[in-house]
Amino acid sequence: MRNNMINIDSKIEMRFFITVISAFAVCVGLTGCSGYSNESLYPKKVSSVYVEMFDNRSFWRGVEYKLTDALAKRIEAQTPYKVVSSRDRADSIINGQIVSIDQAGLSTERQTGRLLEKEVLLEAVVSWKDLKTGELLMNNQTVNASASYSEWQSQGFDYASALAANKLAQQIVEQMEVGW
Repeated sequence: MRNNMINIDSKIEMRFFITVISAFAVCVGLTGCSGYSNESLYPKKVSSVYVEMFDNRSFWRGVEYKLTDALAKRIEAQTPYKVVSSRDRADSIINGQIVSIDQAGLSTERQTGRLLEKEVLLEAVVSWKDLKTGELLMNNQTVNASASYSEWQSQGFDYASALAANKLAQQIVEQMEVGW
């Protein structure tokens, strides 16, 4: 009699356990996957981009070349778009201007007050236009990036400005994604 009671109790526990697990699986299945999509993060109506040389409004020269080059390479590597060399063959055009390039001191040597580490700050305004429809895909979007350097480690402004330009290009490519 006692064995039958144990079998009945264990069967009830097993059914309860299976019911709870099944309910949990249904809840996860209904709510967990509802926001998932395998669609592209980038607009489908564009297939090629012409990257126009960035304008530079600062006193530091040469950074506009680094930024334009880094942006073209990032677009090719991280988006479905093809960068073309002729504006006539492009579906869209991306352009902008470097608004400011600043330097800031991050740390100083305690005894002499000499800067040990500096930071380069880049700010740019970027626009992206669909040439077929005339629609602005990105309208005067402000993007910022920074990079630090130390002359004690044989790094200079050129090193940090190239690094900051690459980070800025990465942020521009992220801005090219379609909003959620």
